[in-house]
Amino acid sequence: MPPATRYRYVILALLCALAMITYMDRAANGSAKNLIMQDLNANGSNYTADDFFYVLMAFQLAYALFEVPSGVLGDTYGPRSTLLRVVLWWTLFVALTAFTGLTLPGGFYVGFGVLVGLQFLFGMGEAGAFPNISKALYNWFPASQRGTAKSIIWMSARFMGGLTPVLWVLLVDLGGATWREALGLFAAAAAVWCVVFALVFRNTPAESRNVNDAELAAIYAGRVEAQRKIIVPWGKLIRSRNLWALCGMYVVTNFCWYFLMYDLPTRMKAEFGHLNTSDLGTIQLALLSGAPLLVGMFGCLAGGFFSDWFIRKTGNRKWGRRLPGMVGYGMAGVCYTAATLARVYDESNVWLFAGLLIAMGFFNDLIMAPAWAVAQDVGREYAATVSGAMNMFGNLVGAVTGIFFTGTIQKHFPGTDAIVILFTTYTLVYFVGVGLWMLIDATKPIAPADPHAGESTTP
Repeated sequence: MPPATRYRYVILALLCALAMITYMDRAANGSAKNLIMQDLNANGSNYTADDFFYVLMAFQLAYALFEVPSGVLGDTYGPRSTLLRVVLWWTLFVALTAFTGLTLPGGFYVGFGVLVGLQFLFGMGEAGAFPNISKALYNWFPASQRGTAKSIIWMSARFMGGLTPVLWVLLVDLGGATWREALGLFAAAAAVWCVVFALVFRNTPAESRNVNDAELAAIYAGRVEAQRKIIVPWGKLIRSRNLWALCGMYVVTNFCWYFLMYDLPTRMKAEFGHLNTSDLGTIQLALLSGAPLLVGMFGCLAGGFFSDWFIRKTGNRKWGRRLPGMVGYGMAGVCYTAATLARVYDESNVWLFAGLLIAMGFFNDLIMAPAWAVAQDVGREYAATVSGAMNMFGNLVGAVTGIFFTGTIQKHFPGTDAIVILFTTYTLVYFVGVGLWMLIDATKPIAPADPHAGESTTP
């Protein structure tokens, strides 16, 4: 028998590229917002950077609301057609965002209200990315490798999220490109990905001519594929305490983490603006702003590897998923507390403040791969729907309320006072998250005992 092909790793690389593109397109908002608002004001408007809050909220609201519908599409029709549709959709609206502040032929002015609408439509598209990535990984990887595969996906996403502020500085601040041209390049990268994806990806390994029987056997070990059309069991989902705990847990990370994505670059420039006096200082500040996401990618990798290693060594899937999540949330809370104290007692020390937030980014991201692996473990053939539900609650309750809370505090409290209030709240929320991880059991599928599909339950 010939050795097993390894085509699933080509699929993993393709999905990693998509994860990077999602974060690049999203993180660009944090870097571009001041330039966008300046161009809007050049036409006689009087917007401030605080008004960009409504743009972010429009994206996050749509991103949350369309998670579950996108997941259902992926479970019902497969991730291939669903991902092609959603990526092309959001690519269009990233490109259209570049027209903000311009008057188009026919006299149509792309103003602030249109920008908010474009970001809502952008969020609708991006909502389909990670649930369908999760479904693709469920289809293409055996249970023993899902945590690791998911950790590599999230490592890639965090890498590009952290690199985007630096990439933006190199393209726009130092490279001379306009913010419109930068968004155009980002949209073009997503369009190229769609072409490659359409040529390479198939919904299941059985549909691909590049997968031989040996690799197919390895992927399907312990699993029976559905011989019927998949119908999402909504009643079982709604009644599942496991799913509610999973959704509550994911609220925590979104509430506490989005400060790093949208607010930290601006906050660092405001608090340590003296570093902006030279090109080297500007790059340094951009690196420090993106470093929590860059270092977070190692947390993603470590969480997934440790989770799968623990399960292989002990056979205990429940604690193999729980432990990195509990440690990650607990230590992230400690880091936010330490960063608060650093800001209060040593205001000028940019390295201490940034270093503690970098550590926080690492510990927060320990939970990413185990969380999404649990969604696959308990969702199984409904993995995209369960992942979508988790991400919907995380972004609707967590991200939307977190962004609203952060924006409100920063608007009404000056400098260090805002940091103290925000970081203390984040710490308390993380400690609640430790308790929620105790309620999550990866060994209890949402729709057990299905004679047509599934896989053996590992304790």
